[in-house]
Amino acid sequence: MIIAKVKPLNETKEMIKGYGKILNVGCAGCTAVCLAGGQKEVDALNVQLAASCKTDQIPIEIDGITIERQCETEFLAELDEMVEDYDAILSMGCGAGVQFLAERFPAIPVFPALNTNFVGVNKDIGWYEERCQSCGECVLGITGGICPVTMCAKGIFNGPCGGANDGHCEVDSEIPCAWVNIYERLKGQDRLDNMLKMFPARDWQNQIQGIIVLEPFKKRYSK
Repeated sequence: MIIAKVKPLNETKEMIKGYGKILNVGCAGCTAVCLAGGQKEVDALNVQLAASCKTDQIPIEIDGITIERQCETEFLAELDEMVEDYDAILSMGCGAGVQFLAERFPAIPVFPALNTNFVGVNKDIGWYEERCQSCGECVLGITGGICPVTMCAKGIFNGPCGGANDGHCEVDSEIPCAWVNIYERLKGQDRLDNMLKMFPARDWQNQIQGIIVLEPFKKRYSK
């Protein structure tokens, strides 16, 4: 799940400065689940922005709506007949949602109200942990289901680095060493031979924009 947090009010206020009528669009997907961008958060941000702008004598009109998911085109259609009445759009979706809105409505400025933090898991109520950086080179089958990219402070594929101290990371003594945990996990599974496997240098092609077309649809999109 995508984890995001609401930007500081002053930052959002600065972005929308000069636009009199704003549509704040929430997302009922990931950002709603992590209590950052659902209808409740849309309403709360609108109240804060309206109050702050009133204090500063800045004229503003801000409305809110939440769609099912901002990252899927079919759900954006709900906004087609609405946006022409607004000077700017504020998105409470993830970074992908912001880009999708901006792409669909290129004549209207779209601003992010959230900071997209990471792909994470719900560890407990209100507690999210990063577990995946979407690197495109998943090695979890070899490392015992523990990700060395996110769980290791240095993101080392071939570890450990040698700086571990009593099972903890040298970067932060409160963080367990990912590669110590990988070792213990593999040891318990009688798969310690995996520790001797070497990964080649990462393919930095995954740093360019990622595009995946599923096999059944490749003919449809071929030029």
